Amino acid sequence: MQTDRNYLHRIQKFIVWVAVPVESVTSRNVKCYIDFLLEKSLSPQTINSHLVAIRKFYNYLKDEEGLQISNPVIKKLALRLPKPLPRHLRDSDVVIFLRSITKPRDMAMFMLMLRCGLRVEEVANLTLGAIDYRRSQIMVRSGKGAKDRVVYLSNDAAETLAAYLQIRPVTREQLVFLVEKGNYKGKPISVRGIQKRVEYYSKQSAVSVSCHQLRHTMATKLLNADADLVTIQDLLGHNRIKTTQRYCKLSNVKAQRDYYNAMDIVMEKTASIISQRRRH
Repeated sequence: MQTDRNYLHRIQKFIVWVAVPVESVTSRNVKCYIDFLLEKSLSPQTINSHLVAIRKFYNYLKDEEGLQISNPVIKKLALRLPKPLPRHLRDSDVVIFLRSITKPRDMAMFMLMLRCGLRVEEVANLTLGAIDYRRSQIMVRSGKGAKDRVVYLSNDAAETLAAYLQIRPVTREQLVFLVEKGNYKGKPISVRGIQKRVEYYSKQSAVSVSCHQLRHTMATKLLNADADLVTIQDLLGHNRIKTTQRYCKLSNVKAQRDYYNAMDIVMEKTASIISQRRRH
């Protein structure tokens, strides 16, 4: 009943606002109504709920009442909803999480996400031939969007990977990470298998962690260390810089540092101008 009342209320508000017969309403009218709702500071989700109500109203008029009208609420009019990204891990949480890891294989998998920015699918599909220890880099083949890219091995990531490879069973399997027990022992570990290991250690350490969060933490740390946004885009394998800009939201650390660095320049210029005027 509450849902029905909400629908009726939204439809009534639109009909009163549009001030033309329902048969004459066009998508242009609906676009203007969206602007009106935006000016009232309604959220995209709330505005989309208004559009759903109006669309259903016109479907009812056409299908149930038999009116020969077109639905003015076309799909392209819906507002895109922001997709929240996971929060990056604090340094203290990273330490606690890593301390809970008991298996060399698991440590190596997680460090490739945390230090190299690999996606969980890229970790699962990593081959022995893609690792170049001499150059401290990994060739990620057919990443998202079928793109190849090079990522670099930090010292700690290289050490954990080497520690695992030393105990990895001798096998013809070229994928790096293997199942270690059960019916699938010796077979490549799946994406879901890696995710389950993260979930297990997240529970053990009482630190909320996901595979994507490890990659997001790597991007945030690079940004805070003043790495260029284009460099981060290349390392993460993003097609568009806008994706990286959204992915690497400024954290308080960098925002604070940028503010004080900029303010130092501003105050220095102001002091210079005041000094010049006094001399004159």
